[in-house]
Amino acid sequence: MFNNVSSLAAAANNLFSTSDTVSAASGASAVDMIFALGLSVLMGIMISALYIFTHRKSSYSSSYVLTILILPIIVSVVLVMINSTASALSLAGVFTLCRYRTVPGDPKDITYVFFAMAVGVICGINRSDYIWFLFVFFAVVAAVLLIVDITRFGQCKTSSMTLKITIPEDMNYVGLFDGILNHYTSSWKLRRIKTTNFGSLFELVYSLEMKEDADQKQFIDEIRNLNGNLTVVLTLFKYDDKVYEQN
Repeated sequence: MFNNVSSLAAAANNLFSTSDTVSAASGASAVDMIFALGLSVLMGIMISALYIFTHRKSSYSSSYVLTILILPIIVSVVLVMINSTASALSLAGVFTLCRYRTVPGDPKDITYVFFAMAVGVICGINRSDYIWFLFVFFAVVAAVLLIVDITRFGQCKTSSMTLKITIPEDMNYVGLFDGILNHYTSSWKLRRIKTTNFGSLFELVYSLEMKEDADQKQFIDEIRNLNGNLTVVLTLFKYDDKVYEQN
């Protein structure tokens, strides 16, 4: 009986010693985890608020905002538990391979995903050592995003548009719309021709510069008179088939 008790005591001591060894190896104290968690929550809120502000004039998904809010928290906690700079950077590299494949949206939104990941990595690796760098990093990136949003840097002119015209298979499109395009646009170019609807229709894609005084409604109506009242899509270059669609 005493031998059994001694064995149980030895097993318990081994268990506790193993637990202490694991805790020592991880090196992440409760203070570190709570601090990283709180800091990443704060940064996630700030990044999501920045995203909402820069997209105030356009639509955005609430689930995307939630993703940006939660992502720094997840990344920072995982990196605190790893407690190894080399392993943390390797894991961060794995995180960057994530692809958020949802409904088509603005490609620049992926910038906020990488922004949230980077903030989470800094929170998880540095914790309380370089808080100043975390806020400086956020301030610099936020300033760049705000300046780009306010100045509309890199955005095309509102007159630069894409025109998609659907015509029947048996219609000769060569020169058919040249007169209308010359009247309403300052320049235009036929970019692509492809068949649709199992080859029963053609789709013509033009890039063009609309004249300042051009009536877009009248422009589309005149094209519809020639293409048999099939689909006509007039789209700003910065969007993806979102505006001016008429059947």
